[in-house]
Amino acid sequence: MIYRENGQFKTSYRADSAILAIRQDRWAMAALLALAFVGLPLLGNEYLFRAILIPFLILSLAALGLNVLVGYCGQISLGTGAFMAVGAYAAYNFQVRIEGMPLILSLLLGGVCSTVVGVLFGIPSLRIKGLYLAVATLAAQFFCDWAFLRIKWFTNNSSSGNVSVSDLSVFGLAIESPVQKYLFCLSFVCVFALLTKNLVRGAVGREWMAMRDMDVAAAVIGIRPVYAKLSAFAVSSFIVGVAGALWGFVHLGSWEPAAFSIDRSFQLLFMVILGGLGSIMGSFFGAAFIIFLPLLLNQIPHWLGLPMSTETASHLELMVFGALIVFFLIKEPHGLARLWSTAKEKLRLWPFPH
Repeated sequence: MIYRENGQFKTSYRADSAILAIRQDRWAMAALLALAFVGLPLLGNEYLFRAILIPFLILSLAALGLNVLVGYCGQISLGTGAFMAVGAYAAYNFQVRIEGMPLILSLLLGGVCSTVVGVLFGIPSLRIKGLYLAVATLAAQFFCDWAFLRIKWFTNNSSSGNVSVSDLSVFGLAIESPVQKYLFCLSFVCVFALLTKNLVRGAVGREWMAMRDMDVAAAVIGIRPVYAKLSAFAVSSFIVGVAGALWGFVHLGSWEPAAFSIDRSFQLLFMVILGGLGSIMGSFFGAAFIIFLPLLLNQIPHWLGLPMSTETASHLELMVFGALIVFFLIKEPHGLARLWSTAKEKLRLWPFPH
């Protein structure tokens, strides 16, 4: 088999602790990046970028941020949609109120504002956990929904509560076509995925995982719960806030508070659970599952030549989708990332898989 590490000797600690320690993994990642940055822009059509790839990338980034909090630190959150909304509306206000504000800086400052709100609503995690913490973060969702709907300053005194952005540009280059928007989002996702991967492999990530596995024991060995939990809320909210700003600016262009409702929070939580808790790759698997599976289920009746109304197809899609979620949670509670890791291990040991 081609997936073997025979003869690949590690002669330094740096090589042994590399993110992609096996040569075949580096080749596969290089091929994947080449396809994403070069192949798809040359081959894809407008529908592929607008309806599939751009939402997939942005939701992957939001799931990545949520996975930091839920998967690595073990803190349940149901307010992810609210933190996305904070990032989107904060970036909008920076863009419209400060003349000449660069787009990238607006998006990052939106993430900073989301960080502040996330830390404020993460303070209860120092005293409560589990379902009680989920209810506390759910309060953030309802509060932000009310604030962005009722306080006109956030929407620049828009009577309908709807805001819009246009004429996006970076370093003088216009971001107008679907391909340009796709490449812009892809660049953000690659940078944040790399930074998050290095962060969770370092001392901060080990503190998060220690708090997740047994918080009392972690405190006994010297890990500060205040720092570990609030830093997880801060990093998670920052990434989610940037994803929310991208969702509003790049994908929607015009949005209202309903775009970041509680349904969005549950959708992102399902992505993390299905993809794999505590896995960077799992965030992308979960987003792909949520985005691509409904499209596939919607097309199957047409491929089979079965006459089906749009209403029936939508209900059937929800039923099959829910059944698949329950099936995966029962058969593989560690998510799709665990299935991927198991397949790779079997390939490495072939023809003697365990």
